Amino acid sequence: MPYAAITYKVKPGHEEEIEKIFSGFRRVSTPVIRNAQGEKVGELLGSAVFIKDDLMVRVIHYDGSLPEVGRHMSTQEGVHDLEEQLAPYLAERRDTKSPEGFQRHFANSIMRSIAQLTPDNYPGSSA
Repeated sequence: MPYAAITYKVKPGHEEEIEKIFSGFRRVSTPVIRNAQGEKVGELLGSAVFIKDDLMVRVIHYDGSLPEVGRHMSTQEGVHDLEEQLAPYLAERRDTKSPEGFQRHFANSIMRSIAQLTPDNYPGSSA
């Protein structure tokens, strides 16, 4: 199951304030990702956030397609609340208020994956 990393350029020196924002993060209403017809097309399995100086990275562990993950997250109230609270600490402003704006930011902020290792793809694995 893949991982994605999303970058945020933040103003340095605000790590504590940003950590506090994430400590109160309201999780998505459901980890299950559904398409427009209501069919399950994926699932959010977990996430982690890292920060150093002017760079914050959010890692998402998911099942399904990355565009569907972005679409699902763009409709979540907690995600929009978080974006609003982060706004004063961002080095680069962005439009994430609408689902379309959020999806645009999501697509533009994804880091290129160059390796994803799991026990089933180690050399010599018998999985």
